[in-house]
Amino acid sequence: MHFNSLNEFNRDLKFLLKKYRTLNDDLEMVKAIINVRPSQQPPFSFTIDNLGIQTCVIKIKRMACKSLKGRGVNSGLRLIYAYFAEEKKIVFIELYHKNDKQNEDKQRILENFK
Repeated sequence: MHFNSLNEFNRDLKFLLKKYRTLNDDLEMVKAIINVRPSQQPPFSFTIDNLGIQTCVIKIKRMACKSLKGRGVNSGLRLIYAYFAEEKKIVFIELYHKNDKQNEDKQRILENFK
């Protein structure tokens, strides 16, 4: 599996790394899991529907973060990625904490994958 990320995702990550120092390691753990099972896995992740695009976009709702001690997978971090099965490619779109934003940036998804 090949992993890429949008420039906006890299900015999200840089911002969150100031607050959550283990985020790079946590993201590597997520990559290892996604590498084995890239499609949705309810209740931890699900496909974002009603975007009007062909691309499979998945939202991980339970991303573990070691910096958020005592919370584990209920850390509140959300990861949005696009999955291209035929190309065996994952593109990270967005990373945010649920207290900072209510929902994913659908405009960002549409601008990059329409």
